[in-house]
Amino acid sequence: MPEQSGIFFDGIRMHILDASAYNNEKIIVGAEALAIIVIDAGHGGFDNGAMYQGRKEKDDNLRLALEVGKILEQQGYEVIYTRTSDVYQSPYEKSQIANETGADYFISFHRNSGENDNTYNGVQTLIYGGDDERARRLAEAINEELEKVGFANLGIEERTGLAVLRRTEMPAVLIETGFINHDGDNEIFDNNFNEIAGAIAMAVERVVPVRQNAAGQNSVEAEENEENDNDDDENAVFGVEVGRFAYRTTANFLAEQLMDQGFASYVMEEDGMLHVIAGKEDSLEDALKMQKKLREMGYRTMVIASQR
Repeated sequence: MPEQSGIFFDGIRMHILDASAYNNEKIIVGAEALAIIVIDAGHGGFDNGAMYQGRKEKDDNLRLALEVGKILEQQGYEVIYTRTSDVYQSPYEKSQIANETGADYFISFHRNSGENDNTYNGVQTLIYGGDDERARRLAEAINEELEKVGFANLGIEERTGLAVLRRTEMPAVLIETGFINHDGDNEIFDNNFNEIAGAIAMAVERVVPVRQNAAGQNSVEAEENEENDNDDDENAVFGVEVGRFAYRTTANFLAEQLMDQGFASYVMEEDGMLHVIAGKEDSLEDALKMQKKLREMGYRTMVIASQR
């Protein structure tokens, strides 16, 4: 076989395989793309959103959206904004922007408002519903992280009538970051603004790997030496990479979550990133079965092989 590009960790050479190409004696060296997150600041322009004592929801939404986007960019995500200034876009325009980018996730920032002032408080995240567990997992993570900042956790609510959730073609969530007409929530929003932005970014990192597999972009033909191929196959151990993270806490969280779901998992550090790997299988077939199960559960995965 040709010299294989890969990464090294504790003396183990790692390279990424594309399952569909393996039986054709072709190795796909892992071509990766940054995960694309669309950040949407709700309302804007003539649409102020909810208002309370001169405070406009559109302004809070934009400020928080830009700060979260900045953090995600620093963590390595590709971030696309529906707006970065005080302009109006219809919900359909926002959805179209997200769909045209081929984004992996869509996050819309809003603030809630109760019928009476200072009656309701807390954070809530909305999803379209259905069987897309990816949006639900992200919503749960966002609520959990914002609860740590001080908001009451009002849970997840399914909303099938919202265009930005219904018309987006990727997992989408809408965050109601506290009630704008509740003084306590506004105090949390203002006094803990940086912590709030960091908490939402942390939730994204818990659920969405920084890098996604783009299998097939770079390929290397295997040499026509069956004896060498067989030797490499016999010496290979296969696993499934489920995510890459910048922080140990989130990598460990995912590994523990996978363990709880019945997948033997571990964390590997390489090039400043923490790779969460499920399984150490003797055959590619077994690794592919594991990958299929993980993808059915909503994980973005790629099969990797290491030499013993």
